[in-house]
Amino acid sequence: MRLADELAFESSRDPGVRTIRVLTAALDDADQLVAIAAVHALGTIADDEASRALVRLLSSDRLFVREHAAWVLGSGLPRSEAVARLIGMTADGGFGGMLAQRTLEQWSTGAPEPVAVGLETALLGVREPPARARVVETLGLVRHVIAVRPLLALAADHDEAEQVRTAAVAALGRRPGDHAVLGLLDGLASGTGALADVARLALVDIAAQTSPDASPSRDGLTVAQLFLHADIDAGLSAAGVGDNGGIATLLVRLGDALVAPGTDEPTPVTRVLTMSRGSVAQAEADLGGLRGSGHLYGRVPLQPDASPSATAWSLRVSARRGIRRLLRAAGGVDVLHLRMADVGSLAAADVARELDIPVVFTVAPDPHAVIRSLDLAGRLTRANFGLVDEAEHFWFRVRLVQRLAANASHTVLFPRPTLERDMRELVGIDLTAHPERHTVVPEGVDLQVVDRAVAEAQAHVAGGTASDALAQLRAIVETLPVGRRGLPLIVSVGRLHRVKGMATLVQSWARSGLGERANLLVVGGDLDRPSADEREQLDLVDAVVPPDRRAAAGLLLPGHRPNDVVARWVAAARTGLPGLSAPRGVYVCASLKEEFGIALLEAMASGLLVVAPDGGGPATYVVEGDTGFLAATWHADRLAEAIDSALTASLAESDDRRAERSHATVEESFTIQRMARMLDDVYARVVADELAARPSLVGAG
Repeated sequence: MRLADELAFESSRDPGVRTIRVLTAALDDADQLVAIAAVHALGTIADDEASRALVRLLSSDRLFVREHAAWVLGSGLPRSEAVARLIGMTADGGFGGMLAQRTLEQWSTGAPEPVAVGLETALLGVREPPARARVVETLGLVRHVIAVRPLLALAADHDEAEQVRTAAVAALGRRPGDHAVLGLLDGLASGTGALADVARLALVDIAAQTSPDASPSRDGLTVAQLFLHADIDAGLSAAGVGDNGGIATLLVRLGDALVAPGTDEPTPVTRVLTMSRGSVAQAEADLGGLRGSGHLYGRVPLQPDASPSATAWSLRVSARRGIRRLLRAAGGVDVLHLRMADVGSLAAADVARELDIPVVFTVAPDPHAVIRSLDLAGRLTRANFGLVDEAEHFWFRVRLVQRLAANASHTVLFPRPTLERDMRELVGIDLTAHPERHTVVPEGVDLQVVDRAVAEAQAHVAGGTASDALAQLRAIVETLPVGRRGLPLIVSVGRLHRVKGMATLVQSWARSGLGERANLLVVGGDLDRPSADEREQLDLVDAVVPPDRRAAAGLLLPGHRPNDVVARWVAAARTGLPGLSAPRGVYVCASLKEEFGIALLEAMASGLLVVAPDGGGPATYVVEGDTGFLAATWHADRLAEAIDSALTASLAESDDRRAERSHATVEESFTIQRMARMLDDVYARVVADELAARPSLVGAG
């Protein structure tokens, strides 16, 4: 993939007929990596024949070729013969639809008429509401006046599906100064229901463009952060559902720590805005309270619905609209911190550029590390890369990481054993070229939450009444046969997603002798309404341990629980549950990649011996053979060996000295308060540098 950049560069330097012929021939190569590289190389050649070749690829029988062609065409001049096929891809939706829509949006800046006419024409034949809504949404991206009339007609048409009308109404929020638009939106907003809610938000958008509020003067900095694939609230009530994983926990704890009063001197950050997904009604309700101080929450309504991060790319326009609305409503946002190569960061980066907000980006080799793990496991090859890319979008995500890092005012990195080498070889960033633009910041956990959980578990072991959280765990363990009670617990907490390796963990435990030595508690996932990713993992688990055999085998799958409850369950794995579970269990993180590992740190702080991936962040703080064991988690047998070693070592302990060392590791270097103070310095430096770089806007007299 890195060599593809060199191929594109050399192709642009030698854009002759022979180069085009060679690249065109490579499009049909059995090496799918070569075929994709050829598509991108053709996009760098400013030649009509190269452009025609790209247009022809929109009709390829290989989906990944069509997707990459739609992406690459956006960097060139509009091609009228491609408009209809791009609209067709847009109507189909999905990741390819997002790429096609993005290209049409880029083309509409210089050629609005052919794009708008093509979209209007397509509406004559596209009747399915979801596809029709996507075409209408794309029409709303054409900022030319030519798009206003059809949008008004669609928004007012009672015969149209609500999904279609909603797309038109939302798009009208970007048309300030048009009396017909205001009249229609006012009328719709006076009603009730989902369409009225969207109309009110559209009026908010228009008001922000026509009479933007002056940013209020305030002491301290305002930092915005986001993760749109989770339902984030102060209580972390949805932790473990879908994509509500460690990142959601981190944003809540970090936001609280950033605005917490300093003990010695005032902290520079006085307001944090955490953005996540939510309903239209929630989004409207949030807007009124964003000018306050402290840790605030704002929802981004993702139409038509909330999707897992891997399939949410088609929500780019909804995400961008909602992020723009929140940042404008907050007023005076000093820094936007992005952390993921996902649709939220893609949309937020556009908004930050539009509103002139400096960006801090946390750079991690993701998906680079996953690509390497799949390669080592033999599951990703040059011959199937394109097919895997259709689902994982590796190529786009790698390029998105590069773009976000290059455009950020400052980048934050996680510690890794070979950080400089990994960034250079995996991501293509030379940290030594401009070291002042990069800061290594370890993630942190709220040690107070962990310590309270351990104290509760110890009190229960000493004869105290079980707290509600521990009583829940007791009830779960009591479902096991009597013969399995008294065994220690192997615990893992996280999303049910293939990257988290939960199915591999179950396989490693069940198909080795581990199942006879310990029960396995896997916490996470919405078991009542599983997402596609969760369903995939549950099916793989069921293939190893059928649902009716779980209790007999010792497998416990309680689903997700709030973060505070999980903390007490993890602590109980260390202390044991009187009459039900032996003490000195172990914690296992079976992720294919783990950039740092919040849940791992919480487990170590609880005193548990841990098993972790042998690459990425955990390798910087897990001491092999002492506080934990590192493993090639992509290999079930090697993972089982590491778990077996950890369980043997933990059960052999006769005192708490090792547990104290694990706790001390977290206390000394990985608390959320330490992370917040380090980011305080980063944010203050970014704002100061931005102010110094901008020319004075005050004239002389």
